[in-house]
Amino acid sequence: MEITFTTPDEYVAQLPNDKREIIQKIRTKLLENLPEGFREEIGYGMIGYVVPHSLYPAGYQSNPKLPLPFINLASQKNYIALYHMSISAMPELLAWFQTEYPKHCKTKLDMGRGCIRFKKPDDIPYELIGELAGKVSVTDWIEVYERVMKRTKK
Repeated sequence: MEITFTTPDEYVAQLPNDKREIIQKIRTKLLENLPEGFREEIGYGMIGYVVPHSLYPAGYQSNPKLPLPFINLASQKNYIALYHMSISAMPELLAWFQTEYPKHCKTKLDMGRGCIRFKKPDDIPYELIGELAGKVSVTDWIEVYERVMKRTKK
């Protein structure tokens, strides 16, 4: 049976209880800390925080009909994933996060290019996630995105 959802609340509601609580806590931290202008929605089959077309009409490079993504949050089979687009595009933000992470967690940072994976529910740095969410404004993200995209198009 395929589960379908169209809103973040529906996404959270369809999760098993243990994952539902974790996703909701992270979601709350993101919503409390994201700078003004980002919008929460469903995208790519997960909860997304985007720059809406009203603020950035060009949309996302690979599909301009979609708003510019910033953060995505997903419950995967063996972990919780936080996809933070600007962390891979902003070396100073990445360095800050890598320095701060061990101050909040006992586990080793499990991270890909822009994906942070949390495998142990008891060791999720909710406060740090909130702080990370608040580090980049909509305007800053658009500027970084355009600079990175122009560089990669050449």
